[in-house]
Order: sequence, then C-alpha cells, then structure tokens
Amino acid sequence: MAKLGTRHQAFAEYVLPEIDVLYRVARSLTGQPADAEDLVQDTLLRAFRAIDRFDGQHPRAWLLTILRNAEHNRHRRARPDLLADPDDALARLDAGRDPAPSPEQAIVDERFEIEVERAFAALPDKHREVVALVDVHGLGYADAADALGVPVGTVMSRLHRARKRIRDHLQATNVTLPRGEA
Repeated sequence: MAKLGTRHQAFAEYVLPEIDVLYRVARSLTGQPADAEDLVQDTLLRAFRAIDRFDGQHPRAWLLTILRNAEHNRHRRARPDLLADPDDALARLDAGRDPAPSPEQAIVDERFEIEVERAFAALPDKHREVVALVDVHGLGYADAADALGVPVGTVMSRLHRARKRIRDHLQATNVTLPRGEA
C-alpha cells in the first residue's frame, strides 16, 4: 500500500502540472476537443501505470512521448479528420490576434489561416508532430527530440521540411503573411 501512496505522490508531482501542455499538444494533433480529451485521458492512464519506471528526469518529454505513442495507436485504428470543423480550426489559429482589423485585412488574414491549416493538415504525421511541438507549443529542439524519440538533428530537418512545405503551399496559393507576421 505504501507503494501506491508513492505512486500517487509521483503522479501528482510529475504528471499533474503538465496536463495543460498535454491537452494543448493533443488538441493540435487531433484537431478536435473531444479527441484531445480522450487522448490526454489515455496518456494519463498510461503514465500512472508506468510512473514506477519513470526516472524523474524530463517529465514533459516523457509524457509527450506517451502521448505521441497513444496517438500513433489511435491512428492505426482510425485516422482523425483534422479539418472536420474548419470553424474550430480557425478559432484555434485566431487565439492571439489583434482586434478589429480592416475588412480587407480580415479577408487576407482569414484566407491565410485557412491555407495554413490546410498545409498543416497535409503534412505527414512526423512533420505535423514536430511543428506542433516546436512552433505551436514552444518546445525546444532537445525537448521535442526527447518527446519524439529521435535525434535533435532529425527534429531540425523535419521542422525545416515542414516549414518549407507550408511556405510552398502558401506561395502556390498566392497567400501572403497577415499584418505583423513578417
């Protein structure tokens, strides 16, 4: 029974502080709030079961690895539709924007966001994961590498390729960066 108490303490210390990050990453990977919640719940359950084997080093990277593996298992069963709710995707992209752009600028910004979402959804899974971890959630290359179980150089090359594909898509659709993003 003491071991169970220790397990609960370790879970509270290492896992619970990372729930918000897990949810944000899960949301960007799944594209749907309900799917993200399910993925986080699955991740938390797996983390609780494995907490005895956790060495106490880099809990975020450890948890993101669990989350990534859980997402891969879900992908094998059924691939989620990242564009099932375009309004929801736009709301996520719209989160930190300046209020009240001109009508013309609003159209340009909206088109940009739609095309970025399309380009992001079209990326291979391994590229979408690294963009979500580094560009969306602000992880460093080393933390992203730990979470993905790949070398730092692989993270850098995948990120470069993903950004290039997004940039190429935007150029092909003749979309420019919204104001303040250059």
